[in-house]
Formats: sequence, C-alpha cells, structure tokens
Amino acid sequence: REWPCDLAVLAMGFVSPEDDIIAKLSLDTDQRNNIHAEYGHYTTSVEGVFACGDCRRGQSLVVWAINEGRGTAESVNDYLIARSIELNDPDPLQETNASAMQY
Repeated sequence: REWPCDLAVLAMGFVSPEDDIIAKLSLDTDQRNNIHAEYGHYTTSVEGVFACGDCRRGQSLVVWAINEGRGTAESVNDYLIARSIELNDPDPLQETNASAMQY
C-alpha cells in the first residue's frame, strides 16, 4: 500500500550498539549484534571492558538498564580491587587525578 507524502520518518527504535566501538575494541557480539557480556558479571571478551543495559541485552526497559548499571559498577569495583591486589597496590586510586573522576 502507498501513501503520498512529502516526508516519511521511520521510528525504528534501538537496533544495536554503534559498530565503531565494537570494532575498535574487537568485542564479541551476539546474534543480534549486541555486545556479548556475561550476565551477572558484565565482562566482555576484552579484559577490563564491561557492558550492560541496551548495548548488552538490546532494547529493554530502563529499569533493567539501571539494575545492570548497578551490577556492572559492582563488577568493575571487584575487578579493580583484584587488579590492585595483583599489582600489590594497596590504594589503586591514590594517584588518580580527582578532576578526571568528575562527570
């Protein structure tokens, strides 16, 4: 069927994450081209890179993204603590520029 018009806008919604970041970091993806990350840990195929929310699970409710964001923050914290122990660094944030941590 056809409808004559001057402009047609297609609202497709979220399709998948941007290909640039996936390619630049060589991240593994799933069959829907979302970033593959283990649920509950949110670790990707690249050490030290985590993914959550829509880029991991696809389009979903914001409450899922919030929940996964919290879980990811915990996983990143655990990762950094483990790395500081591995590097024998008692305080991994000691030399971090405080202004770089502002957002």
